[in-house]
Amino acid sequence: MKLRFKRILRWCRNAVLALFVFSLFMVLVYKWLPVPFTPLMFIRALDPETPQMKHHWVSIDKISHAMPLAVVASEDNRFMTHHGFDHEQIRQAMEEAKRGGRKRGASTISQQTAKNVFLWPGRSWIRKGLEAYFTVLIEFVWGKERIMEVYLNSIEMGRGIFGVEAASRTYFSKSAASLTRPEAALIAAALPNPRKRNPGAPSAYMRKRQGAILSLMGKVGAVPIGSGSPAAVDAAPAEKPQPAAPSSRPKPTPQTVEPAPKDELPENVTVDDEEEDDDEE
Repeated sequence: MKLRFKRILRWCRNAVLALFVFSLFMVLVYKWLPVPFTPLMFIRALDPETPQMKHHWVSIDKISHAMPLAVVASEDNRFMTHHGFDHEQIRQAMEEAKRGGRKRGASTISQQTAKNVFLWPGRSWIRKGLEAYFTVLIEFVWGKERIMEVYLNSIEMGRGIFGVEAASRTYFSKSAASLTRPEAALIAAALPNPRKRNPGAPSAYMRKRQGAILSLMGKVGAVPIGSGSPAAVDAAPAEKPQPAAPSSRPKPTPQTVEPAPKDELPENVTVDDEEEDDDEE
């Protein structure tokens, strides 16, 4: 009996060690190589109602800076500063649940990426525990830019549409590198329920959400990821100022002008989804 128990313990130990080595190997591989498919892609491919799959991997330098900025504004305001988990969002979600408010998620972009690439949809504690494990791994191994690159190339953005390149070409007939801020905000507005929302034909609610995201894009801070710079997106290069011609008119008396107060970033500026999201996390 004792011998059998020891064998079981040894088998469990070896199984856990093998899973750890395999998971670390996959995280290291995906640090450099594109993610060809995800568990959710496989599930959707088996669904007869899913149209032809569209998935085109592009490097982060071929994705407009507006897109990372839009998803940070919409999904995870503290993406650039946290280490995989937004403890403030978790605390607020727990407090709202205790007060009997509508349940809302507090998953970060890092957590969503870990779930999309390595795990299956669902709400079990086992999956949540594995999600936390993979989140720590990718934060440590990949870094923020790679996490954003994998996220934007792997997330579901419509029926049979995965990744921002496929979404951009489907909805706006252009590459992801050419996305404007309003277009990126519309794609981000669809993410809570991409199979029911169409950025190419947005509803009134999506337009309202788009406006809120555009407003937050100027408040969430620097997101130095993607092609172009914040000032370059949707703007032509500024011309060099020409020296002013001398004037014989007397110079006006200088006046003191008080600077306009800047909007401060609220404590929690995540755009909450007002519509029910029927999709599993």
